[in-house]
Amino acid sequence: MACFGLYCGKTLLFKNSSAEIYGECGACPRGQRTNEEKYCQPCTESPELYDWLYLGFMAMLPLISHWVCIEWDSMKSYSGGVFLQQASALFECSMAAVVTLLVSDPPGTLSIYSCGVLMLSDWYTMLYNPSPDYITTLHCTQEAVYPLYTIVFIYYAFCLVFMMLLRPFLVKKIQWSLYMPNPFESIYSALFFFPVLTALQAVAGGLLYYAFPYIILVSSLVNLVVYLVFSKIEICSDLLRKDRLLVLFSHWFLHAYGLIALSRKDQFEQDLILLILVPVPVLFYFFTNKFTKPSRIISEGAKGQ
Repeated sequence: MACFGLYCGKTLLFKNSSAEIYGECGACPRGQRTNEEKYCQPCTESPELYDWLYLGFMAMLPLISHWVCIEWDSMKSYSGGVFLQQASALFECSMAAVVTLLVSDPPGTLSIYSCGVLMLSDWYTMLYNPSPDYITTLHCTQEAVYPLYTIVFIYYAFCLVFMMLLRPFLVKKIQWSLYMPNPFESIYSALFFFPVLTALQAVAGGLLYYAFPYIILVSSLVNLVVYLVFSKIEICSDLLRKDRLLVLFSHWFLHAYGLIALSRKDQFEQDLILLILVPVPVLFYFFTNKFTKPSRIISEGAKGQ
């Protein structure tokens, strides 16, 4: 008899050349998922491009949080060593990503096996435990989206470990050569935002999986416009500085990242033409700048205060 529910399946207990013996219906072991016949099958496929982009988005969240906190702390205390701390954060997150891939199945490689994602409910299997007799609940909670759910937690754990191993020594070295009134402020900030990111993945991982391309596009567009306005960049020549070009190219990278994530798998090559839209927001800003005059709005707001 087939198992009840969307995610209940029978696990293979014994197999030889003539017979296969399966257990009772229940949750599949980690790294397995039920097939159409309700048997648990190992996941041996490679993640799709969209899955890799999702993992990249989740990997960028702690890095961007590090950079924002480091920048914010330096502005409050007028301390130095911002670039070195941000470079350290990049190294920490990069090392955490590599180690996470190495310890994932198959171990020792930078590739991973994936069960894939079929629908939103795959992320919340605990909500789909069946009750065949309306009295007894058959618990079949499992990671149907293996490893997209748990691998993020593993990555965050390694980020925290590498930060605690490397950042204090770097900060202490910077303090000896530069003025830093609160040398460990960026580390304390990370101890606050990592639990937030972990809770976000635990509760809203499935929603983020489907929404992250739009989150990237909207947030990068808004952030770029705010940067252009408050930096009083009104003509193209105002961008010709290393720091401003770095900010511009970083936002263009995020624009392209979001557009690629939105591309359809069956028409990926055709959708790549959308990448020509990457510089459009900046061009639109410069074209409409003489009509909106954002610098005047800022000056009037400052006078009002």
